[in-house]
Amino acid sequence: MKEELIDTAGAVRDEDAFDVAAVHDWLSKQVTGLVGTPIVRQFPGGASNLTYQLSYPHRELILRRPPGGHRAASAHDMHREFRVQSGLKPVFPYVPTMVAFCADESVIGSDFYVMEKLEGFILRRDIPAELELGPAALRGLCIDMIDKLIELHQVDVEAVGLTDLGKGSGYVRRQIEGWSDRYRKARTENVPDFEEVMAWLSANQPDDVGICLIHNDYRFDNIVFDDDLDVLGILDWEMATLGDPLMELGATLTYWVQADDDDFIQQLRRQPTHVPGMLTRAEIIDYYSRATGLPVDNWTFYEVYGIFRLAGIIQQLYRRFHDGGTHNPVFKDYWMFVGYLEWRCKEAMGA
Repeated sequence: MKEELIDTAGAVRDEDAFDVAAVHDWLSKQVTGLVGTPIVRQFPGGASNLTYQLSYPHRELILRRPPGGHRAASAHDMHREFRVQSGLKPVFPYVPTMVAFCADESVIGSDFYVMEKLEGFILRRDIPAELELGPAALRGLCIDMIDKLIELHQVDVEAVGLTDLGKGSGYVRRQIEGWSDRYRKARTENVPDFEEVMAWLSANQPDDVGICLIHNDYRFDNIVFDDDLDVLGILDWEMATLGDPLMELGATLTYWVQADDDDFIQQLRRQPTHVPGMLTRAEIIDYYSRATGLPVDNWTFYEVYGIFRLAGIIQQLYRRFHDGGTHNPVFKDYWMFVGYLEWRCKEAMGA
C-alpha cells in the first residue's frame, strides 16, 4: 500500500479533546496487551461522529464518539453503530472488527466505541495519479461498490440478530415525515422552508418495495479499498437501519456527481464519480434493478427524497455551527448548499 494514499490523522481539535489517560485506563481493562498511553490523533474528515486514531507501540485502534453541541434526538447512537457491525461481521465481512463499547459517559463525557483500523485507502474527490487507473479498472471498481450494496441488501437480518433495528413496513412514510420534522426543527433564517418539496413527497410517496438492512450513508468516502482495488471494508454505520432498498439507492445517488452535472454541484463533488469508466446514475439504477428485480419506474420520487434528505443532513450540521455547538469552519457555508438543493428538488419535480 502506498503510504501517501492512506488517510492520515492530525492534531486533535481543542473542542474535541478528551482525557487520554482515562480512555487507556478503561480500554486496558477490556483488551489485553495494550502497553503505555496511546498517542491520539484526530481524522479531519467526517461531518457527524468524531473519529480518532489511538496509536499504541504495536497496535493501531480507532475510537468513534458523538460530537458536542446540538444533536438530533435519534442521531449519534454509538451502541447502535457498534452492534450493527458486530452482528454483520460473521456474514458480511466488509466491516471493521469491533473491539469494545463504553457506555460509561464519565470516561470522556459521552459513550464511544473502539474498533480495529482497516489498512487500506479511501477514494475522495479525485483519483490519485499514483493508482494509474484507466476506464476499465474504474468501471470494475464502481461495479464492485454497487455489488457490495446489493449484497448488504440480501443479508438475513434475523440470522444476525438485527430484526429490532427498524420498525417494519411504512418506512417510506416514516422517512418523509421524519425528515420533514427534522428539517423544520433545524431550519435557520437563511435557508428556504422546503414546504413545497415536503408536500410533493408526501403526496407522491409509493409503498415500500421491501424491507432490508440498509447502510443509509453509502458512498465512496465511507469505503476502504485494498491494494487490488477490492472493497476491504465499509465505514460509518451510524444511520444503518431496516428500510426500503430503493430509498437507500436514492440517497446514495444524491452524492453521485457525474461529468454532465452543472458547475455548482461539481464544486460540491466529494467522490471521483465524474471520470471515464464510472457508471452514470442511470446506469447504476438499471444495474441495480436488473440484479435485484426491483422496479424503478417511479424513480423521480426516490431522486427527490435523496436530495431533500441530504438537505436535511446538511442543515442539521449547519445548525450546530450556527448555534455555536461547533466552531469547525467546514460547516460555515453549508446554508448555501441547502438553498441549491431545494432548487435541485424542484427541478426534478418539474415545479
